Amino acid sequence: MKLKISILLYYFIEPMRLSIGISNRHLHLSQEDANTLFWANYECKKIKDLSQPGQYACEEAVTIKWPKGEIWGVRVLGPYRKFTQVEILAGDNYKLGTKAPLRESGDLEGSESIEIVGPYGKVCLTQGLIVAQRHIHMTVADAKDFWVENEQIVSVKVSGDRALVFQNVVIRVDDKFALDMHIDTEEGNAAGLGMGAWGELVKE
Repeated sequence: MKLKISILLYYFIEPMRLSIGISNRHLHLSQEDANTLFWANYECKKIKDLSQPGQYACEEAVTIKWPKGEIWGVRVLGPYRKFTQVEILAGDNYKLGTKAPLRESGDLEGSESIEIVGPYGKVCLTQGLIVAQRHIHMTVADAKDFWVENEQIVSVKVSGDRALVFQNVVIRVDDKFALDMHIDTEEGNAAGLGMGAWGELVKE
């Protein structure tokens, strides 16, 4: 009997667990801006795949700057997008003198300006600088398993010496995604998380 109960508990609890990916500041380039920063028809060089299908880290890195300061070695991620998007840590705003808003990826309207400097040129964005909203990528099937829907706000509980609950986590559903929660290095450090981290989804 105890074994049957354990199996049932595992069945219902396990689908609520999910892996947590931690990312540092980075940027996504349009082909046009890549051409300006590097050279015409430039193709960034992939060095490793990321957790989401078709997404990868590139060999190339650039400098981002604003009147108060600059940050070197900001990694380019591929593939190219329609619009260039720069994702920084909240603390980077103090170093740069910017006011990048907390946004979901792709929500760039009215976001902060930034200058990007590459080896062959520079790009001055009037908008495109954001702090990424913590979120969870899911397929449609995953969303059914977790009993959630696209754009729903949930919380994720993590264990350990610095256990905490991440609130205001956005669910993003699309069959091109792989199940994974994304937070930045500031958030990961606050919870003492590293590679192989996982959390438990809690509906708000």
